[in-house]
Amino acid sequence: MPEILVPITLFVSIVFALKIVVEARFRSKLLQTGGADELLRSMARDEDQRRRHGALRWGIVMVLLAVAFAIIQAAGWRDLNAGTLAVLIGAVGLGNLAYYVISRKLD
Repeated sequence: MPEILVPITLFVSIVFALKIVVEARFRSKLLQTGGADELLRSMARDEDQRRRHGALRWGIVMVLLAVAFAIIQAAGWRDLNAGTLAVLIGAVGLGNLAYYVISRKLD
């Protein structure tokens, strides 16, 4: 399994590093042009809100996944079959729907 995970992890790391570099260059160029103070404040505010919303989404999804795993454990299901997958996928779907409802109320 490590022979599969190492290249995938390397690829994801490279993509993430490139994303960070591109965003940093964009902000640097934006600062150099001047007169973009309000735009930078707006971008920082939006980024902060996206970060909070991302944490909210993952928190809701993880809690519902934990509930799904507890249901699977309580039911005594030991094999991976359609029923266990349905419970797990349903939990992720419910988590995303709950996030949508909560984020609409926050905005």
